Amino acid sequence: MSLPDVLIVGGGVMGCGIALRLRQAGVNVTVLERSIPGAEASSAAAGILAPQMEADGPGPFLELCLRSRALYGELAAELRELTGVDIAYLPCGVLKAAFTEAAAHHLEAASAWQKALGLRAELLDGRQAQEVEPKLSPKVLAAARFPDDHQVDNRLLVRALSMAAARAGATFRGGYVRGVVQEHGRAVGVDLDGELLRAGAVVIAAGSWSGLVQGTALDPHVVRPARGQMIEFQTRLPITTHILTSEKGYLVPRTDGRLIAGSTMEFAGFDKQVTAEGLSRILGMALELCPALGEASVQDMWAGFRPYSEDKLPILGPGPLPGLFLATGHFRNGILLAPITAKLITQCILEERPSVDLSYFRYDRFSARAPA
Repeated sequence: MSLPDVLIVGGGVMGCGIALRLRQAGVNVTVLERSIPGAEASSAAAGILAPQMEADGPGPFLELCLRSRALYGELAAELRELTGVDIAYLPCGVLKAAFTEAAAHHLEAASAWQKALGLRAELLDGRQAQEVEPKLSPKVLAAARFPDDHQVDNRLLVRALSMAAARAGATFRGGYVRGVVQEHGRAVGVDLDGELLRAGAVVIAAGSWSGLVQGTALDPHVVRPARGQMIEFQTRLPITTHILTSEKGYLVPRTDGRLIAGSTMEFAGFDKQVTAEGLSRILGMALELCPALGEASVQDMWAGFRPYSEDKLPILGPGPLPGLFLATGHFRNGILLAPITAKLITQCILEERPSVDLSYFRYDRFSARAPA
């Protein structure tokens, strides 16, 4: 089989991860990014790899997330060997706290069904939770511990992926993609600032901007930006070992004493400003979970856009046109799902059978639900 040249629109963790895997398969790849690789959601995230903490229940999406989490240990070692960059993959575990009886019952139910699936989950009362994390608020009534949910430094991850893809031979070009170019009903390339770039396949991996790329035949409302504001604290020593979460947000400790707190969920278009209200909510959540953070210094604050889809599931696989492939809509799980997305899109382009059933993540599932 002759391998097609591939254009990837978007240079975040998705685009760079797909580029690396395609180059390793012998495919010529060009990554198109209007800014520097990873400048948007990939750098704005917290790096949480927590399919169990995030799960609403069993099903295809949880399976997808668990498969991707399982790839991270090998990916971290591979990227260290290819680039020398340590992406700070840390098997730290997650502690999800409950401050109300209703939240505690929810954690009890989640722990039960996950253990029934063979996943590790442990329900702790308030005292036990404080023994595990002494800086946790004494007001916590119960907590669920997910020891196999982990973290990675997402900024180091996107740097390592872009370096690895470039060293493998991927080409990176800056500019604005005006749209996908079609001929005879097939995607044959893109318009990059008025220049036609031809290719055998086009991958749209532009995060929240994916629906704005002209010529994809996608409804622009299928993927839209959900703004998330974040705060970075600095402590002399790490204040907690686990990622701490509640119904209101999360605290992600780095080994160097930084701690990432987030996040809001706002539909404000592409307005990336940090707001007083958003910061107030994050600070309130952080101090409720961990009162000791009252003494920590605030080092930074920022906002980013999660690519949100109506059902909060990613859009993966072949698109509406032959030669067009989609890797977007990952919402809160972009960093987590980067390894499996790269693997699946590569399989699709190489016309191999995907290792995951992609029917649940098709682009046209939204129109299929519309009433007749």
